[in-house]
Amino acid sequence: MSRDPASDQLVNYKKSKKGDVESITTGNGAPIDDRANSLTAGKNGPILLQDFHLIDELAHFDRERIPERVVHAKGAGAFGYFEVTHDISKYCKASVFSKVGKKTPVAVRFSTVGGESGSADTVRDPRGFAVKFYTEDGVWDLVGNNTPIFFIRDPILFPVFIHTQKRNPATHLKDADMFWDFISLRPESTHQVMFLFSDRGIPDGYRHMNGYGSHTFKTVNAKGEAFYVKFHYKTDQKIKNLLVSKANDLSGSDPDYSIRDLYNAIATGNFPSWTFYIQVMTFAEAENYRWNPFDLTKVWPHTDFPLIPVGKIVLDRNPANYFAEVEQIAFSPAHMVPGIEPSPDKMLQGRLFSYSDTHRHRLGANYLQLPVNCPYRTKIANYQRDGPQAYTNQEGAPNYYPNSFGGPADVPSAALSKFQVSGDVAKYNTADEDNFSQPALFWKNVLNEDERTRLVENIVGHLKDAADFIQERTVKNFSQVDAEFGRRLTEGLRKVSRGKSAYSNL
Repeated sequence: MSRDPASDQLVNYKKSKKGDVESITTGNGAPIDDRANSLTAGKNGPILLQDFHLIDELAHFDRERIPERVVHAKGAGAFGYFEVTHDISKYCKASVFSKVGKKTPVAVRFSTVGGESGSADTVRDPRGFAVKFYTEDGVWDLVGNNTPIFFIRDPILFPVFIHTQKRNPATHLKDADMFWDFISLRPESTHQVMFLFSDRGIPDGYRHMNGYGSHTFKTVNAKGEAFYVKFHYKTDQKIKNLLVSKANDLSGSDPDYSIRDLYNAIATGNFPSWTFYIQVMTFAEAENYRWNPFDLTKVWPHTDFPLIPVGKIVLDRNPANYFAEVEQIAFSPAHMVPGIEPSPDKMLQGRLFSYSDTHRHRLGANYLQLPVNCPYRTKIANYQRDGPQAYTNQEGAPNYYPNSFGGPADVPSAALSKFQVSGDVAKYNTADEDNFSQPALFWKNVLNEDERTRLVENIVGHLKDAADFIQERTVKNFSQVDAEFGRRLTEGLRKVSRGKSAYSNL
């Protein structure tokens, strides 16, 4: 019977061993004489505390699970390379882009955002698309999604927003009131919500979706000239999405559909790839642009800032072990390399702290020493020491600075580009910063009529479960995008309400 590579993983492993049988050992490497039975005092007597093998097994099992990611818990990973196809040295001095033809090893993790580790791959949810570049100047993590925008523009709202995507703390159930209450109270989410409930809200696996760095970043060239940029990686397999009916069927019949699809594609030599682009905005253009270029709820139109090709991302190796290479992989937007720097993007500024902080909680202070996270193409030399799982502790090098004994020295050439900041320190309200003009363009110019119809149907199918007053407020927001949009939502809610909705008498 023919089976796919994922189903045959154990069969293929057995073949690779060519009949060799390894000896069972304890965690400290000692051989075990009998794996199936505990050490007891007599056949029916009590177990002895001196049975190290038993204690070793139980104690390790008790600690097998590390804390689950708060978001992006369910995901798939693969490895490959990034190859430069076009010279962008006039915009960026980063070694990863240094010459055409250069290849840099990469690791990629795809994920759903809101669900737990056991949730289905085919739910309506943004998808994470994080890329780790193992450069000779250290690791660069480009941590994005399959959307060029996000729900909010200020990181102070991120924890509470994620709460609305999770479970009601009293019922432990997903809650339409929580979701739509927040969305309707924060209309800057309109753009992303429309993207989420469009066809692209349920990609057909991870190979058929785009990736975006989403944030505005800063790049610096060898002359010290700085630019604002956005990173895009467009699927070479073409965009492909699932209809709701098919996605629902797969949630029951194959909840790991996207993981399986990626694994089997790579295992059969059908290596997925993405074309890597940048958009570039000068500082002068940023000063006078019609939209805030650092607002994560907005895109930079390609008509104003065309896509500039850079290279290719190719994935050609599956993980050898999921836990070691996918569950323990840790991405952080703060992991940058010379030539790539932060911008004033508020959401990016918040993520610079939060990602590394959560990895220290989830994996430990030395998470960057794990093989999948280690910047192995450069030598680590600093004054950090000790902590749990300190695999490499820099031997006898001094652990204080400054010192007179040959400790690592400063690298002036790695300094960030200079920039000026000014303004009154205050908490500035961003809730009403043009929340509807770009969603209006998305409705009118991006979606065709069939896609608009499905967008309305998808929103109605979810919004109908929210309280009446929340439905009203949500429709009012969407009506500011386009009056026709609001009218069609009203009609859709009226049809499904059956006397239970605020729209039942309209």
